[in-house]
Amino acid sequence: MRRTLLLVLVLGWTAFFLAGCTANDETAGGDADRPLTLAVIPKGTMHVFWKSIHAGAKMGAEECPNVRIIWQGPVLEDDRASQINLVETFIQKRVDGIVLAPLDDKALVAPVRAAKEAGIPVVIIDSSLADADAYVSFVATDNYKGGVLGAQRIAELLGEKGGKVILMRYQVGSASTENREKGFLDEIAKHPAITVISKDQYAGATVESAMTTAQALLTKYGEGQVDGIFCPNESSAYGMLRALASTGRAGKVKYVGFDASDRLVEALEKGHISGLVVQNPVRMGHDGVKTMVDHLRGREVPKRIDTGVVLVTPENLSDPEINQLVHPKLE
Repeated sequence: MRRTLLLVLVLGWTAFFLAGCTANDETAGGDADRPLTLAVIPKGTMHVFWKSIHAGAKMGAEECPNVRIIWQGPVLEDDRASQINLVETFIQKRVDGIVLAPLDDKALVAPVRAAKEAGIPVVIIDSSLADADAYVSFVATDNYKGGVLGAQRIAELLGEKGGKVILMRYQVGSASTENREKGFLDEIAKHPAITVISKDQYAGATVESAMTTAQALLTKYGEGQVDGIFCPNESSAYGMLRALASTGRAGKVKYVGFDASDRLVEALEKGHISGLVVQNPVRMGHDGVKTMVDHLRGREVPKRIDTGVVLVTPENLSDPEINQLVHPKLE
């Protein structure tokens, strides 16, 4: 079943690759070759996840004639003001379209509405926006399902005996991670032998802040008091990994993270991580740009595009499809 799902993901992406900009230009109302400039605004620019989004966005633009992207985002993933200013700046510059991963599902509503009113369409990627009428399409992972997969992995590893688990959240206002956290909690509640002993601590936007929160949690719940841990994004996952390593507890706790980086995959290989819930950020950037181009060329686009999510474990890490997801080509 797992291999079938992976094949569906790969074939689905291939189908999208071959569609879009290569479609019959007659559907574009004769406007197929008009030069387009798109602003692509991520939540941040430091993590491997966003570098993968960038690689995919460039691929999407290169497949389309006369399309140029401008990649610009906040350095840190808690700088809402900077991201709002970027949207407003690109409205003033009259770009043709904006592809945005909103840092906050509510704070970015007004800027996106302003873009729409100015005649500049917006495609949302990665994390949802509270006003669905303000954007053209939402291209992202099924984040709730990702949280469910994380909970299922921990429940599988703990077995009938169960145990005590920690959910270390990311940060308030991030719709993508909030949905992952909800999926995790809803699924783990189906296992009465498992008790969630902490679910209200936030990692913050950086690896350093995540490590600080993780160390405080591991100090509060000493060795033998924690059986499982789930973290909902790359920075929180790596911060927790570092805290587990510094306290000598890496590999002793059933630990599931989210997203893939070289450091997280290496920890999975060593047995310090029990599983990684992995998205397809390259496809997300690619599909976000292609969807915007299709919209601007006059083609109908889906309101929601699911870019897929899978659970990576030591057992399936060597599968070719999995290897492609955890080691994306970023050139």
